[in-house]
Amino acid sequence: MSTEGGTKAILAALGANLGIAATKFVAFALTRSSSMLAESIHSVADSGNQVLLLIGGRKASRQATAEHPFGYGRQRYVYAFIVSIVLFSVGGLFALYEGGHKWAHPEAIEGRWWWVPLAILVAAILLESFSFRTAIKEANRHRGTTGWVRYIRTAKAPELPVVLLEDSAALLGLVFALFGVGVTLLTGDGHWDALGTLFIGVLLVAVAVVLALEMSSLLIGEAASAENLERIERSLVGGRVQRIIHLKTLHLGPEELLVAAKIAIVARSSAEEVAEAIDEAEARVRSAVPIARLIYLEPDIDRGTSRTVPTMQSVDHR
Repeated sequence: MSTEGGTKAILAALGANLGIAATKFVAFALTRSSSMLAESIHSVADSGNQVLLLIGGRKASRQATAEHPFGYGRQRYVYAFIVSIVLFSVGGLFALYEGGHKWAHPEAIEGRWWWVPLAILVAAILLESFSFRTAIKEANRHRGTTGWVRYIRTAKAPELPVVLLEDSAALLGLVFALFGVGVTLLTGDGHWDALGTLFIGVLLVAVAVVLALEMSSLLIGEAASAENLERIERSLVGGRVQRIIHLKTLHLGPEELLVAAKIAIVARSSAEEVAEAIDEAEARVRSAVPIARLIYLEPDIDRGTSRTVPTMQSVDHR
């Protein structure tokens, strides 16, 4: 997936969150609502996370060096993993702490500014909906007919799945805050405000854990998707290449795939014919799967099925 769509979604989310964070802090200063404080910190954390994703994308674009011969593509995964830590600690744990504190010491929302948090929360829901719509629109261009859960679990580019999860959590968090503030205003019981804050905390911790699991799998290293693996297998066989003895693939980044295979060459082939067979196989693979940037093929003579090692399939452990 090109980074263009992910960057567009990140910038839309960043702009929305910066504006929302400022208005939420104003509402908190006027009402001292714990739900508004939790949502304010949530928006600040999200804004920082979007900056981290932009930095990760920029650093990942650096050219390979002698120290890092396979490039820096995985830095996008590193920064996305940091996002999960920020969301868990700054957003989730703070909201849980604030909710617990306000539950033990509830405070009603009083004063002439009681309507401010309601107006700001409604406006924030509209802004977050715009950001969420942008992320969905960009994701739809890449996911095809893949379901949303599977898309988030199998996407190799981290930016859009991260923004999708953050925006969905932001919308749900605003609904929880609206519930807590609204019921507190109706009843005068500050426990509802604290309950809304606790809901926000649980939500953010859950999203952070999901993100951490997804990004850790990408950091460890994942094989090509089942679709790309099938294309690679079909492309390798042909000409003087009789079959694949074994095959391994590894994503060095969202748009860079390493392919390593041992291939069976027709017996009694000359060195020149072997070299030509390898070059042709590499060209077929790159044509079928353009992100296969690094291809290492080891030729061998086909000695029968007893030497066959099953082709590694694309297994998603996430």
